[in-house]
Amino acid sequence: MSELLSITDLDTYLATRGAWHALAEHVVAKARWAATGRIGLRATAGGFGTPYFGDEQRALVVADTVVREQYGDADASPITTLRAAAAWLDIDPGAPTDVYTPTTSLDLDAPLAVDRGAAAVLAGWFAFGSRALEEWRGEHSADAPSRVQMWPEHFDLSVDLGNADAGTRANFGASPGDSAIPEPYLYVGPWDTARMAAQDDPFWNQPWGAALTYRQLVAAPDAGKAARSFLAHGLMRLEG
Repeated sequence: MSELLSITDLDTYLATRGAWHALAEHVVAKARWAATGRIGLRATAGGFGTPYFGDEQRALVVADTVVREQYGDADASPITTLRAAAAWLDIDPGAPTDVYTPTTSLDLDAPLAVDRGAAAVLAGWFAFGSRALEEWRGEHSADAPSRVQMWPEHFDLSVDLGNADAGTRANFGASPGDSAIPEPYLYVGPWDTARMAAQDDPFWNQPWGAALTYRQLVAAPDAGKAARSFLAHGLMRLEG
């Protein structure tokens, strides 16, 4: 698993996360949507981006830059504003609102504050989460797993698997944090929340499911094993 870096300044981390999230919603996902009608993103080296589309193209955020790539050749431009990032990728900025409702503002000329240290924390988290979820998905190939993707409106990585009719299907994910839990966290979100509530189990520590925080993972002797154990305990409880 990738090493999880310390968050040395939460405010700086939150500002960087907000800038990356806005880019995901209004620029990077828009680039894929304009070409393919799809919005799912991926964790990529140093950040996040689209899968390949069109003529071997990708749109990426790497640290404090926006990258356009084609046929393996990449050009980077510093992150400044949404307008500049969209112009660099040659697209019109703005989330495809008929697909999702954005949670960040489309303020085209507002400065996007990206700190390279905080960006490294985020990139490390997405790499860690992507690997954990891909391994989890591979272990449950018989449970109709979805693809591991980053959804721009939530700005998290997730996979869903399990049996919906039996009440065991759930979203398993890695969030970089949100208004309720500022730091990154892993989560298990059952589709059948009534089943979860009926268990009256302290494992379910959120109204929507369970979360294992970045702080807990960093403190664990082996963050990878802690992640695997958390996901497994969630599914085990749903299976009853």
